[in-house]
Amino acid sequence: MAKSQSFDVTTGVDYSEVQNAVQQAMKEIGQRYDFKGADVTLDVKEDENKLILQAPDDYKVRAAWDILQTKLIRRGQPTKNFEPGDPKPAAAGSLRQEIAIQNGLSSDLAREVVKYLKDAKMKKVQAAIQGDTVRISGPSRDDLQEAIALLKGHDFGIELKFENFRSQ
Repeated sequence: MAKSQSFDVTTGVDYSEVQNAVQQAMKEIGQRYDFKGADVTLDVKEDENKLILQAPDDYKVRAAWDILQTKLIRRGQPTKNFEPGDPKPAAAGSLRQEIAIQNGLSSDLAREVVKYLKDAKMKKVQAAIQGDTVRISGPSRDDLQEAIALLKGHDFGIELKFENFRSQ
């Protein structure tokens, strides 16, 4: 029987790198003149896949988010996987913004990836949804590399990762 090749398509962030970026952002916020005396907090809620940003006013919320984004980029984390919500009023007259973290493909996004591959009419490549990943298999590495190039060329709104490239 012929060998089969496969790889997984998924997405996510490295929470230790996110935590390091948050610590660096908090250090910079503490040193900046425009944040003097401002009570700004950044919390990572790994179990809920979100980040909580709290600041006294809208300007400081936006500035803190910009600082955090630069730190995330420097640490190699895809900013497409962070979806900020609208700032909402919180305690003591401050604003609170929840930033959702996309970790793993949602079922809708996984279906979109599978549909995109099927619409591309790649005859030798099969895609199967397995939880929060999509397993793509085919008879040759060339076909799979073509599928990777095709997926990289399309914007799904998040950063895709290609993992577990193996022969069976």
